Amino acid sequence: MNTIIEYLRDRLNTVIKTCYGILALVLAYSLYVDKSHAHTWVEQNVPFFWSLFGFGAAAIIIGVAYWYGHSGIMARKDFYDEESKSCCGCSGAKHESSCEQA
Repeated sequence: MNTIIEYLRDRLNTVIKTCYGILALVLAYSLYVDKSHAHTWVEQNVPFFWSLFGFGAAAIIIGVAYWYGHSGIMARKDFYDEESKSCCGCSGAKHESSCEQA
């Protein structure tokens, strides 16, 4: 798996151009979709509606997840550094002095 990731990182410009090409194909295909059975006015008259709707929904989900993660649910970056300072996994002066003696 790591070799695949390294291979793609080495060819980043090709990966980006391929993604843009796929996006262009999806957008071009959405122009030819039969809209005669559309349920709403928006589906019938706004080009790329479902593509834009999906992109907007994904952006909102990512934004909410980012906010929720940074609002306190995520652990601090130095979370494990503080615990590794004491040898017995607990914090207290009584235990630290006994760790130094051992």
